[in-house]
Amino acid sequence: MSKIAVIGGGSFGTVVANIIALNGHDVQFWMRSNELVSEVNEIQENKQYLPGYSLSKKVVATANMSDAVKKASLIFVAVPSSSFREVVKQIVVFAPDDAMLISTTKGIEPGNFKLMSQVLHEESPSSGIGVLSGPNLAKEIASKHPTGTVIASNNEQIRETVKDVLRSDTFRVYTNDDMFGIELGGSLKNIYAIIAGLAASIGTGHNTNSMLVTRALAEMARFGRELGADPMTFLGLAGVGDLVVTCSTPLSRNYRIGQALGEGRSIEQALNEVDQVAEGVNTLKLVKEKADELGVYMPLVNGLYRIIYDGQPINDIVSSLTLSEEALDVEFAAKDEKILNEI
Repeated sequence: MSKIAVIGGGSFGTVVANIIALNGHDVQFWMRSNELVSEVNEIQENKQYLPGYSLSKKVVATANMSDAVKKASLIFVAVPSSSFREVVKQIVVFAPDDAMLISTTKGIEPGNFKLMSQVLHEESPSSGIGVLSGPNLAKEIASKHPTGTVIASNNEQIRETVKDVLRSDTFRVYTNDDMFGIELGGSLKNIYAIIAGLAASIGTGHNTNSMLVTRALAEMARFGRELGADPMTFLGLAGVGDLVVTCSTPLSRNYRIGQALGEGRSIEQALNEVDQVAEGVNTLKLVKEKADELGVYMPLVNGLYRIIYDGQPINDIVSSLTLSEEALDVEFAAKDEKILNEI
């Protein structure tokens, strides 16, 4: 392709930019910090987020949005949800009208419960839009561990284009047309990663983690279905795949937040300790409010909300799993009937 831009200088934006560059494409890599821009261009490394990871010389960093996106035919947006719209507004000023915009952000916009694809459509209605999500820990991608991701779009050309530019021996791209389901999976799993980290820090075992993951999957599918997503999407890489990874490793920022909470830190102390954006804390409040509005039964979300915002004991997370007398193990079997308040 003539020119590709990656907007956002964090760890995932860095590996995406490098994979594209190693496939022979020129990549404009937008970063807020002039210091990081100089570092990437001079030593081909993003020391703040991925120290030791060598970048192709085809990755050219810039802090100038116009330089990054003008004439770009494909633009990946990899910034936190809290600043996503603000950054997209800057992008559309300079980007071609027919540029394809791909979100890699796993979060929900505060204040209005908009997913990133909806923000992209509102700010650039003429652009083709896609979302990239999956069990994609940047450090493992950088270490060339075999990894799968999903590009979701209702535009086949976008799906095939992203597959092509991100092809790699160790990074495989799958496709899906359920953008809403893919985005919800990537956003919701951050909540459950906090719960898993918290549970691990207070000494629970693998049995508990397994129960948390499977009940989390049921909640995700139940909530997603109510919002119009295909519940079967949550059985894929961007659903259960991403959920398993983020609920199993301290490489996940949200998991580390949970660990810190379980060790007695306040939420403010936990966030300072991680020192990176942890989308799960913001997503928790938004999902709790939306679930209450829609009447969707989400005991794990409610339990974590009470711990973080109401100061209730941590053991409420585990006890919340046993509150319901009726327990439906597999909810996917209910095809056309609305899921009731069962877990």
